[in-house]
Amino acid sequence: YDEQIRKLIYTTNAVEGFHRQVRKVTKTKGVFPNDMALMKLIYLAVINISKKWTQPLHNWALTAGQLRIKFGDRMPLDI
Repeated sequence: YDEQIRKLIYTTNAVEGFHRQVRKVTKTKGVFPNDMALMKLIYLAVINISKKWTQPLHNWALTAGQLRIKFGDRMPLDI
């Protein structure tokens, strides 16, 4: 793959940041009464975290163009 595609595939900063924010929410709670309570807390954390995802990827237009060349019909044009 080209450099931009490799960078997109191999970058873990976004995943690590997401895990850090989920851990921050769950770490403050001592004990969960059941699994559903934990699931609800993580669900609400994901909703709040996703509101902060407003910054586009660096060089996204170039990367998207290269993905369209490589994967054609599997990469829709409206992304």
